[in-house]
Amino acid sequence: MSDRTTYLVLPGYQSSGPDHWQSRWEAGDPAFVRVEQADWDHPDPVDWVARVDAAIVAAAAHGPVVLVAHSLGCATVARWVAGAPAARTALVRGALLVAPADIDHADVPELLGFRPVALPRFPFPAVVVSSTDDPWVTPDRARHFAGSWGARYVEPGAYGHLNSDSGLGDWPEGRELLAAL
Repeated sequence: MSDRTTYLVLPGYQSSGPDHWQSRWEAGDPAFVRVEQADWDHPDPVDWVARVDAAIVAAAAHGPVVLVAHSLGCATVARWVAGAPAARTALVRGALLVAPADIDHADVPELLGFRPVALPRFPFPAVVVSSTDDPWVTPDRARHFAGSWGARYVEPGAYGHLNSDSGLGDWPEGRELLAAL
């Protein structure tokens, strides 16, 4: 096993386009590896969690693993933690959870299978980053998620859903949060 950290990129519903900070991080650094889902537009929670689990096991064979999730990717990580044995969660060194979508209050039929949002305490360090004006989650719910998951909460200001529409570019502030994990 090497000491090379793999950053597993976990996009949300409909994936992350080329201008999204997740895609930019991937394009600029081979240590960032996207977990591809079978269907980004009709997500199946069982399949999404299984793919995350398989990616973690594969990456852990080469070194430490850190999760970099956005939106529905955060809910997927929480579901994975809730159902994974301790030996599996021990493979993860930390998680950056950005703009966690509040699936419990989302009026999107394709996402109903992810209800309720899992609220296990994470056995590894985590940071939840949420904007004050995110249309997918209120600051109170994002703080609730962070508290339940045992994560540090960071509120960078009004940036919407912290995606490509937010004008973050390469999002150096996010990289700093990731480095601090």
